[in-house]
Amino acid sequence: MRKDVSFRSDGRLLLGHLYLPDHLAAGERLPAVVVAGPASSTKGQAPAVYSQRLSELGYAAIAFDHTSYGESEGTPRTDEDPFTKIEDIKSAATFLSCRPEVDAARIAAVGVCAGGGYAPAAAVADRRIKAVATVSGLPDLRATVIAAGDWRAIMSAAQDARESYQATGRATYVPFLADGQLDPWRENGKNFYLTDRNQDPNWRNQTLLWSYDKMIQFSALDTVELLAPTPLLVIAGDQAETLGQSQAIYAKAREPKELFLTEGGTHFDFYDQPQYLTPALAKIDAFFKQHL
Repeated sequence: MRKDVSFRSDGRLLLGHLYLPDHLAAGERLPAVVVAGPASSTKGQAPAVYSQRLSELGYAAIAFDHTSYGESEGTPRTDEDPFTKIEDIKSAATFLSCRPEVDAARIAAVGVCAGGGYAPAAAVADRRIKAVATVSGLPDLRATVIAAGDWRAIMSAAQDARESYQATGRATYVPFLADGQLDPWRENGKNFYLTDRNQDPNWRNQTLLWSYDKMIQFSALDTVELLAPTPLLVIAGDQAETLGQSQAIYAKAREPKELFLTEGGTHFDFYDQPQYLTPALAKIDAFFKQHL
């Protein structure tokens, strides 16, 4: 079953969906999962897919729109701010801990793509999160921005956009997936976001330009060694364009940790394709049952 819910994060109202098993006994208290989605994502995409499947496995799971995304408050819109998103994850954990259906001592987090950096970073500080799983993780946004090209020019453009917003009140956006980008990662992304695989009409193909000067400051690799003793599960396909980032966060983390690679599977296959979701979720379920 799915319930419309809301909670506040740094004073802003965030809207989400709480997924629960269809047959919930009176007074039953469930293990719970905060699902953090990819960069640019909204709750009806991968967060909904994972939350629904987790509820079928017996968890309470929340998918929500981060600050400035989808139906949640926050301006300017579509601001990919890692530090705000980390606070949103902590706020979602607080929301879950206060729900009558949830066992507050058994809260975990699943992060997909950039959420695979935000979730472990949140859990370093928020010890209510007792286990973390990442799927097709993109935890090192600093490296991602630098690899995109002349990062100093990107920073200069971001500062110009800040000044323009101050002067005019109009935010400057760039496409999240632009025409003419032919590398495999972006082409596979278009096959998800720009097709009917994308089930959320609230998603926008845009990113606030000065988000990039926040993203370049963030890498979960900076802090993941502090995550222990909270256990970390890292899941990726062996054909994923981001496999190197999954391997990097696994290498930096301390025990207890586990790396689970599937045969085949690109980055975006793990957003919604059943042949990759099913083994990933089975592994997450076994890992959480062991550690929650």
